[in-house]
Amino acid sequence: MPLSRSMAAAFAILALPLWLGCSVRSPMGGTQPAMQARPRSTASLTVLSPAPGEAVSGSVLHVRLRLSGGEVVPQTSTQLTPDKGHVHMSVDGKIVSMLYGLDQDVPITPGAHLLQAEFVAMDHFPFNPRVLATITFTDQ
Repeated sequence: MPLSRSMAAAFAILALPLWLGCSVRSPMGGTQPAMQARPRSTASLTVLSPAPGEAVSGSVLHVRLRLSGGEVVPQTSTQLTPDKGHVHMSVDGKIVSMLYGLDQDVPITPGAHLLQAEFVAMDHFPFNPRVLATITFTDQ
């Protein structure tokens, strides 16, 4: 028996929360469809400065990154390629910037810290596998 228009509309309204619930959260708080395959990147990312384990001083940390096999682009797009994207940077698990370049000054406080930079696709979601660079440093 075919559904009436009102029954079809009611079904769509009831199914919408289920469909919206089938998503994956990005590190930036957005969502992406759970079934969408993520591209594999050709890039590698390295933290040039600060050096791993380095003791630094001051309230601002100058971070320099090197990206090989990829390109940082300013535009956001759903037309994904394995070599174009953005860099997300976090300190102690908190996002401090979404870079469109490879140098960044970030505020820091005294103590031991974990710095993580990730090259992500142009839609701001991670590649699979993720392209990460992680170091620890201390601010004196």
